[in-house]
Amino acid sequence: MKTQSFQSTIKTGLSRTLSILSNQCRSLFSLGFIACLGMALSGTAVQAAGVLTPKGSPHEPIRIVDHHVKVTLNNGFAQTEVTQTFFNPNPEDLEAVYRFPLPTSASLSEVTLTIGEREIAGEVIEKGQAETIYENEKQNGNDAGLGAKNGYQAYEFRVHPVKAQDQTRIRIVYYQPIKIDTGIGRYLYPLEEGGTEEVASSFWNPVNDQVEGSFSAEIELKSAWPVSEVRVPGYENDAVTEKLDDGHYRIHLDRQGQPLNRDLVVYYRLADDLPGRVEVIPFRDADSTAGTFMMVVTPGIDLQPLQHGADYVFVLDTSGSMASKLHTLTDGVARVIGKMSIEDRYRIVTFSSQASDLTGGWQEASPENVQRTLNQIGNLQTNGSTNLYEGLSMAMEKLDDDRATSVVLVTDGVANQGIVDPVKFHQLSKSHDIRIFGFLLGNSAHWPLMRTICDSSGGFYAGVSNADDIMGQILQAKSKVLHECLHDAEFSIKGVKTFNTTGKLPGKIYRGQQLVMFGQYDRGGEAELVLKARLTGEDKTYRTKFTFPDVDTENPEIERLWALDQIEQLELQANSGQLPDGESRQAIRDLGLQYQLVTDETSMLVLADEGFERHGIERRNLQRTQREHSAQSARANAPVAVNRRVDQESQPFTPSRAPRLGGGGGGGGGGGGGGGGGALPPFAAILMALFAGLASLLGRKKLA
Repeated sequence: MKTQSFQSTIKTGLSRTLSILSNQCRSLFSLGFIACLGMALSGTAVQAAGVLTPKGSPHEPIRIVDHHVKVTLNNGFAQTEVTQTFFNPNPEDLEAVYRFPLPTSASLSEVTLTIGEREIAGEVIEKGQAETIYENEKQNGNDAGLGAKNGYQAYEFRVHPVKAQDQTRIRIVYYQPIKIDTGIGRYLYPLEEGGTEEVASSFWNPVNDQVEGSFSAEIELKSAWPVSEVRVPGYENDAVTEKLDDGHYRIHLDRQGQPLNRDLVVYYRLADDLPGRVEVIPFRDADSTAGTFMMVVTPGIDLQPLQHGADYVFVLDTSGSMASKLHTLTDGVARVIGKMSIEDRYRIVTFSSQASDLTGGWQEASPENVQRTLNQIGNLQTNGSTNLYEGLSMAMEKLDDDRATSVVLVTDGVANQGIVDPVKFHQLSKSHDIRIFGFLLGNSAHWPLMRTICDSSGGFYAGVSNADDIMGQILQAKSKVLHECLHDAEFSIKGVKTFNTTGKLPGKIYRGQQLVMFGQYDRGGEAELVLKARLTGEDKTYRTKFTFPDVDTENPEIERLWALDQIEQLELQANSGQLPDGESRQAIRDLGLQYQLVTDETSMLVLADEGFERHGIERRNLQRTQREHSAQSARANAPVAVNRRVDQESQPFTPSRAPRLGGGGGGGGGGGGGGGGGALPPFAAILMALFAGLASLLGRKKLA
């Protein structure tokens, strides 16, 4: 089948939809997808990354002269390097405070400052100690910087001094794993904030997010597998894409006077007909007592489409922060309710300070019920706080044991009313045999809590940026929930001693879902990877053999990514009540110090060499970054990415092609989706129709 571009995929899907719409309807899941995506279409004023100025300050805001982003996507992880120049227009030296949204699963690893002709670098130490030393150095008039993590919401950087009428440059580097979902990779550089920090907004003036000079981005993609297309939504007229090889692309964009209030999203689509596979990226130098690895499993397993009706509960956030998004949200919900199949039943639960069963119990999609629900949706108002626990609790009432039930939760905020303890959410999710599918809008949403809720129920969660390709988000979500999944999935590695591996993996594996696992190994040797799971009631076993190397120094960043994975597992265990909070915090602190990561317990202190010597601080990060820079230089000179597949083509780990959007892969024919391969099933038609219905809203979303 010939590969079609994303644009032609959309056109093909819409034209097919118009020809087959009639009354083919399925699944209230479309409520959840369109609800969250509808929010992403709202053209509201937003907060952004930028310089913070205290309210009442007599000074002019420190200005952003330029902002440059350099991204390298290579071998399953991304390196993001941000360089920003500040200018102080005031007649006296000032401190700059800069904040930007926290990327998910990002390991902040480097902070350097250039003040005048001098460049100074950072070391990670205990958080309280870092703040004390920074304030001391600032009071003494010395050059200093501080990089800290503000919960799950943002990174905050302090720089002193920004000289009067002069410039200071900050450079930060972080790493994060990149997953492929149904053949599509996605990288997000977050800039837009979610507007959920009420206390912060009461203290600070609106951020100065305006770049007075150049906003530029250089993205290099090195894929070991052929890439058929690359997209940068919203920047199509600015981005220049250069194809150097089948899996090697460079993207450049440059804008003048760009505000830092719009996320930068990069999509790349792998070629069709790629195999399911196992890839292993190790690191072990000659002096290591243990090696570290990242394992990426892309299952190619025959997961068939689902055809049965079921019960669905849509849980809608109507708190005050949703005010500007509710109209678009309810419009999407109304369109779906109006086209549901009578095979499914639905409930709609709303929550703000309190929860409410909007539909008053289960509803069949009769014309009378649908019209009544549409009237109720049209009268919804936003106000109050976010009592997420009460909303979820109400969603789990009135369940029918004889029918499969799924909950679709959509929110842009945090739990700040009623029960907020993550342990209670974990217990609530585990108390019922349902799947919870969570969709988070914006960069400040409480993704650690959503992860706790969804993982404990065997569901999944996804974030949605305003810059995302809306059509792609719909198709990826649809592909998962309309197909069978693997149940009771368990991985094991035999033959080589492995330890400190990624904790409890999800018991269910959905179509197109790529699994990224980290761990350590004792020494090199032949190992066997085994996956055991149940599919349509039958036990399945998949296995492959590969070799862990005694020495492989190409990707030293894997150590930091492994440490971050361990930290996230500790947070998840604390949130689910499996680990005491104090024990979790101590372990996170120790990992942050050893692997030089900014965490809730550690911060990055930037001083001159003599400053570190004066305070007796060991230069651990200097040694680690020198090793990483050497490896990065070697990789940069290589024309293509190294293929890290370890299962053999003649004896693959899983028997089928990797699932992809646009039809086929992993069995089941992919359910259509705009790439050819047969008529669209009813639910796909609904999604396409809803996308068409929201097209006018998307058109009103002006690009910066």
